[in-house]
This record gives sequence, C-alpha cells and structure tokens, in this order.
Amino acid sequence: MIKNIKLLNIISIMNVILVYDVNSKRVNKIMKICRKYLIRVQNSVFEGNISESKLEKLKKEIYKNIDCKHDKVCIYILGSLKYIKKEELGNISIQDNFI
Repeated sequence: MIKNIKLLNIISIMNVILVYDVNSKRVNKIMKICRKYLIRVQNSVFEGNISESKLEKLKKEIYKNIDCKHDKVCIYILGSLKYIKKEELGNISIQDNFI
C-alpha cells in the first residue's frame, strides 16, 4: 500500500533592509505599507525577517503606489546575518531588530 506523501513547502525567511526616497505626497502611504511587513528603524528605513511570498506582496503594494519616474525603493536581501554587525549611535530605540 502506497501512502500519499505531501510535500511540505519550506518557507524561506529572508533578512531584508528596505529604504525609500519618495515624493512627500506618497511618504505616508509607503510607510504604512512597509509597516505591515517590517520594523521601522528610521524615517525611511525598515528592516526585518520576511518570507519570500510576503516580500513579493510588499513589492507589489509598493510598486502600485510609487511613481517610478521620480521615486526610488531599495531592498537589500541579506544572505546571512553571520557577517553583519550593526552599530547604532544617538537616539536608540529598543525594538526587536534582526541585526
């Protein structure tokens, strides 16, 4: 008797840093979108752990709300946190940062 074997979808969690420079008319909208997925660490900087599927959703939401001729969003996908060191100076808030 052959048993049905279900393949498990292994969710790939990525460490990302997202920064944006958008027109002031769109800043609040982009910030609200990013807050749904990542942790805000500065005015236009977010970081956190995110699955591949959620990252795709995030990118689609952002893309729908920016003007590609004038706005810019950069997403840095970090392969490993092993070689990354984070230092903060100044007003440091205690958050669940991933770095």
